[in-house]
Amino acid sequence: MNVADDSLTHPVLRQDGIALWRQIANRVQQDIASGARKPGEQLPTEAELSAGFGVNRHTVRRALEELSRDGLVRVEQGRGSFVAEDVLDYAVEARTRFSEWIRKHNKEPSGQVLQLREIAAEPRLAASLNVSAGSRVVLLERLGFADDRPVGLTRHYFPALRLNGILEALRASPRITEALRTVGVDDYLRQQTRVTARLPTQVEADRLRMARNRPVLVTENINVDHAGTIVEFATGCYPTPRVQIVFEP
Repeated sequence: MNVADDSLTHPVLRQDGIALWRQIANRVQQDIASGARKPGEQLPTEAELSAGFGVNRHTVRRALEELSRDGLVRVEQGRGSFVAEDVLDYAVEARTRFSEWIRKHNKEPSGQVLQLREIAAEPRLAASLNVSAGSRVVLLERLGFADDRPVGLTRHYFPALRLNGILEALRASPRITEALRTVGVDDYLRQQTRVTARLPTQVEADRLRMARNRPVLVTENINVDHAGTIVEFATGCYPTPRVQIVFEP
């Protein structure tokens, strides 16, 4: 990135009581507050900022870490640092659908299928789906995007015997609502949602393009048809710098 004539290229000077990294953080914060740096805009690299401010990269890294903790900057593994966008409210309702959620925020939803296969249900999964341990279950794992930002890493489990043909339906269309309709489930509702928080694994951090020292929200959901029969158990992993979960009546 060309940072010539940029406001972040003026060297910082040592001042009594104000550390260099703090001066850099203040400079970036002022640019964001003034609108000189737009939400989603990529910041210059650490090397470019180091040269512009006349400091070493460790000092720049400390400033970026502080800005990240304050929620002003997000750091994506392998991509760099970006001005943080508004956090997306994920409203948990009776009919929660990924595409509808993203479009409510005037963004384009998309998804990447990471795996789609049949597995044997271990005891806890079997209990969540109300099937016998060892029963055949279809697993769909997806990475969901709002525009080009990853906002959710989800795993969806379906009882293969109860929903005969669900694997083939998901292969034809990874859109869950359409696939369930193909096997006779016209609609489904959220019966239960459990939310916890933890730090991401390295794989989760890489896929969600986030720092490992920022927590993720983890959900466990049970969805049922109109007769109350369980049709899906799902787990979700959402980056707190971009998503907050809201429960609505």
